[in-house]
Order: sequence, then structure tokens, then C-alpha cells
Amino acid sequence: MSLETWAAFAAASAVLLVIPGPTILLVVSYALGQGLRVAAPMAVGVALGDFTAMTLSLLGLGAVLATSATLFTMLRWAGAAYLVWLGIKLWRAGGALQVEPRRDASSRAQMLAHAWLVTALNPKSITFFVAFVPQFLDAKGDWVTQMIVFEATFLTLAFANAFGYAILAARARSVVREPRAVALVNRVGGTMLIGAGVAAVALAPARSG
Repeated sequence: MSLETWAAFAAASAVLLVIPGPTILLVVSYALGQGLRVAAPMAVGVALGDFTAMTLSLLGLGAVLATSATLFTMLRWAGAAYLVWLGIKLWRAGGALQVEPRRDASSRAQMLAHAWLVTALNPKSITFFVAFVPQFLDAKGDWVTQMIVFEATFLTLAFANAFGYAILAARARSVVREPRAVALVNRVGGTMLIGAGVAAVALAPARSG
């Protein structure tokens, strides 16, 4: 693999990651609610979710999803239902700044798990990796080495991206401590998560096979 190929992959991955999606919405919501302490567990959860999706893709699940309408639909509905549940939970938080009041290790584990599930339960991520990564593969190079490099690069960028969004959102907490402002942020974030879940099902292209 040439340095130019790696740089192109890293640049393309960075651009794709920086575009906010359901995962980033969740990260921002938690960071606004609980501050800097959520940055690390949420970023780790996002990276683990992407690791899961990439690994499943490399193991061939992406090809299965591309041909199995039933499996694809099941995963899409599971991911959509989880997003809607998180959105409703955020909506119900109202003007409370603490979305999750607990401050112990289990709470951090729950945040990590939420980020992991939202990222990993997206069948589009799996099919995306199947379509995206091969564009940068050198057919004459060592496949395993290239996969390790690409996966490590993407996961590092995914972690940094989620961590950065969490830091920015946490810094904004001082601006939105007013209960009305917090309620607005929670409801907007909750609505967007619910919308993302609905869109994941309603806007998905028809599949056959």
C-alpha cells in the first residue's frame, strides 16, 4: 500500500465521519447533559461500534446483507427502534441537564453501550464498508495488512471525531444551563434521533432477494 493510497483513505474517512449522523447526535446529547466525563466512554463506544461494523463487513456479512432482504430489514428495524427509544428518552428528560443522573461506573458503561449499539446496529454502516474500503485496496498487496491499516485508521478517526464533538458540546453546557434552553436542546435532539430512526425505515430503498 502506498502512502498516497493511505492518505486518500484517511481523508475520505475524515470527511465522511465529520458529517453528523445518529451516533453524533447521541454523543452531543449526552455531552450537553453531563459534560466532559462522557467524552471518553462515548468516543470508545463509537469506535467499538465502527469496529463491529467493519469486522462484520470484512467477514462477509456485508455481502449477506446486500443479498438478503430479510436480514437487512431485521437489522434496520432493530437499529431504528433503538434510535426511537433513545429519542423518546431524551424528550422525556425535559429541562433536566442530567440525561442520566447516575455518576458511577455502570452509568459510563451504559453510555458506552448506547454509543456502540447505535453505531453497530446500522446495516448501512456494514454495507457502506463493503462498498467503501475495496476502492482503496491493492489487489497485489497483502490483504490482511491492508485491512489492519485501514481499520486502525478509520477507528482512530472515529474516536477522535466523536471525542471532538463531545468536547465541543460539553463546552457549550455553560451557555445552555437555563432549564428552558436545556429542554429545547433535549427535545430537538430527541426529535432528531426519533426522525433518524423513522427515516432509517421509511426512506430505505426497496430491496428484493
